[in-house]
Amino acid sequence: MAEAPVCDFGWKAPAFTLPGVDGRDHALADVKGPNGVLVAFICNHCPYVKAIADRLARDSSDLAGLGVSTVAICANDATTHPEDSFDNMKRFAEAHCFGFPYLHDESQQVAKAWGAVCTPDFFGLNAALELQYRGRLDSSGSRAASPDARRELFEAMRQVAETGAGPRDQTPAIGCSIKWKAA
Repeated sequence: MAEAPVCDFGWKAPAFTLPGVDGRDHALADVKGPNGVLVAFICNHCPYVKAIADRLARDSSDLAGLGVSTVAICANDATTHPEDSFDNMKRFAEAHCFGFPYLHDESQQVAKAWGAVCTPDFFGLNAALELQYRGRLDSSGSRAASPDARRELFEAMRQVAETGAGPRDQTPAIGCSIKWKAA
C-alpha cells in the first residue's frame, strides 16, 4: 500500500499528450473543462481502483455538469502486470462505463513528472491548471463504499469549480504503488 502526499496548492500541472483507449491522442489542454480537470492515475488490477471505478464514473459525470472534466491515466508496467495492458484498459473502461478519456502512459514519463505514487492518485486542478485537491475519492479504501459515504472528491472539485480553490482539509489517497519499470 502507498499513500499520496498532501496537496501542494498552486502546483502547476505539466502538459502531456497520451493515447487513449478510444484510439485518439489526448492533451491536457484539450481535456480541461472550463472550471478545471480531475486527473486520476489508476490501473486495472488494483483492488483500490476496482472498489471505486464505478463511483469515479458517477462522480466524473456529475462533475462534467459543473464544468470540470475528468481524465484517467494508467502508467503501470504491463510487462510485470499484464492486467494493466492497453487492451485490458479498453475492457476496463467499457466495463465501468467511463465517460472520460482513459490514457496510457507507457513510458511512465507523465506519472513521474506529476509525482504520482499510487493507484488511485487524484489531482484536482482549477481552470488555471493549478493543483487544488490531492485527496481520496471517499473513505472506502479497497472496500465497497457504505451508502452514506461522503463524496469527498466530488465535494472538493465542486468547490474548485465554484471558487477556483480546493478545501484545506484533505485526506490523502491510498492504494497500490505505481508499478515502475525496471531501470
